[in-house]
Amino acid sequence: MNTPTRCPCGSTQSYQHCCEPLHSGVHKAASPDVLMRSRYCAFVLGLGEYLFNTWHPAFVGTLTANELSKQETEWDHLDILGCGEHGDQGWVEFKAWYRDNNQLGCLHERSRFVRTDAGWQYTDGDILPPAPKSGRNTPCPCGSGKKFKKCCG
Repeated sequence: MNTPTRCPCGSTQSYQHCCEPLHSGVHKAASPDVLMRSRYCAFVLGLGEYLFNTWHPAFVGTLTANELSKQETEWDHLDILGCGEHGDQGWVEFKAWYRDNNQLGCLHERSRFVRTDAGWQYTDGDILPPAPKSGRNTPCPCGSGKKFKKCCG
């Protein structure tokens, strides 16, 4: 694995000081949004073991760590839209941007998390409706401020 300099989760920190301590087991995620960022980063880096271990066992289904490592998605960036927690329950709404055939796509989800003895764990989520398609002269949904046709179109 090539270790990135800047953390893929979208923070301004280096990977070494952001998600790597979570991925290596040195720290546990302190909140659902920290776990969400570290899981996104794990998808980017193909860290299936971490994804499997931070998924609540009652919800993981038939996926294996090896299957989770074999992501072929080209992840672009992550936007956290909101998050919260109440006791041992938490949620995060996010948009995970990816590229497919050089086109920008978006996974928009409201994820649920639960705090257990193992720390915060992902349980499941609701996929939210996709954003409307961007026209060539509309602002790019990636947030660059450029027109779609000059950016991701």
